[in-house]
Amino acid sequence: MRRWLAGLVLGLLVVLALALGPAGRSAAQQSPSLTADAHDMALVGYDDLQARSAYQPVIYHQGSRWIAYVGHHGGSAPNPLTGDVQPNGTSIVDVTDPHAPRYLYHIPGAPGGPESGGAQMVRVCDGRDLPRGDPAKTYLLRTFGTTAHQIWDVTDPSQPSLLTVVVDGLTDTHKSWWECDTGIAYLVGGSPDWRVRRMTQVFDLSDPTAPRLIREFGLVGQEPGAHGAIPPQVHGMIRAGNRIYFAYGTSQDGLIQIVDRDKLLNGDPAPTPDNLRYPEISELAMGPSRGAHTTFPVLGMPMSEFRHNTQGQTADFLVVTGETVPNACQEFQQMVYFVDISAEATPFSVSNFHVPEASGNYCDRGGRFGSHATNESFDPIYYGRLVFVSYFNAGVRAIDIRDPYAPREAAYFIPAVTPNTDQRCAEIDGVEQCKVAIQTNNVEVDDRGYVYIVDRANTGMHVLELTGAARQIANFP
Repeated sequence: MRRWLAGLVLGLLVVLALALGPAGRSAAQQSPSLTADAHDMALVGYDDLQARSAYQPVIYHQGSRWIAYVGHHGGSAPNPLTGDVQPNGTSIVDVTDPHAPRYLYHIPGAPGGPESGGAQMVRVCDGRDLPRGDPAKTYLLRTFGTTAHQIWDVTDPSQPSLLTVVVDGLTDTHKSWWECDTGIAYLVGGSPDWRVRRMTQVFDLSDPTAPRLIREFGLVGQEPGAHGAIPPQVHGMIRAGNRIYFAYGTSQDGLIQIVDRDKLLNGDPAPTPDNLRYPEISELAMGPSRGAHTTFPVLGMPMSEFRHNTQGQTADFLVVTGETVPNACQEFQQMVYFVDISAEATPFSVSNFHVPEASGNYCDRGGRFGSHATNESFDPIYYGRLVFVSYFNAGVRAIDIRDPYAPREAAYFIPAVTPNTDQRCAEIDGVEQCKVAIQTNNVEVDDRGYVYIVDRANTGMHVLELTGAARQIANFP
């Protein structure tokens, strides 16, 4: 009853704020999404994240608390905790009580626009897990605009302090991966002598105070001194066991690369074509109009349809999302693909998932419509059962993946716009059209089963939970 009442009060407050409306915004501009739209997913809590454009949330169980670390796109906004206008950086929010998130601190990022400033990427590790970390400390790895990667001491998340600049002088940065059990980090950046803005630098961060570069890595044709066509640049990667799954080309010319981790770490680091090919197990080109933004491995899936067969009773898959980029459907619609990697040398796509445009007239709502990213948690509550995909103006979609050959939607939540929600513009038939639109950007879950979505258009962070039949799919303890 307490949870239900809290959700009701929060919903009424949002509706009241929408009724008042921001100054200078017409009723027509506000009309696309005045109230949340949901199926088998309910709002639990909310924080406006100081009206900053948000990219990546990481929810970390830190001592007795759960802390949300949220990376932001570039821009600036007032920080009510200090009274200063600060460049967008990293929000730190206590979500121990998910019904009442409490904003703790904002770490300013780099000045600049949406893709040049801010601090989009965040990862967190405890010192007791890192081989050479201080067991009393908790560390935050983040980008600093397009030029650097930093490590912050967030042992007290209300008083973070800069600890180390891992690398600086880069041409770009983006979504990296940090192994807390080994300290190995795969940092997306751009060495000035490489032919792409984004490639991979592998660092040993087992001692966060003493970063050590292991090697630089990318696709053949991207390395210094290469000639000819340049393959698509990396977006990010996820490690599982002795495999690293790379995604290249977010919205076109997408490519998946499966890499042997041991060979990557121990092979000759000189960036020659042979050395770059050495750790590679396979590649899969997605096609000129299909992107690869996130590659989420779902391994050891029991295939109930084939349980009586002598082979194929289990299988391994990658859930691959492309990223929609232009507003108002001014490109090929990006989707979610399920790639069978049971035979790693020959991956192949077996199915896809997309939200039907007509189900919500999404191309007319403003902003981007299409897939963006999956959650990245391997927690057994959802792993192998449900994957959550951010879908911009179509909110977050929960996909039942128990049969990867026939994925289906189990639940969704599209937040209401608020006075902070920014408009998005597109040129259509030679005329610029601007509309206020929800832009659910990224999604994550915690080991209590709560779902967190953050918004690209300044709407904030919503804490959600599954209800109804969708909740029955999950493996709650």
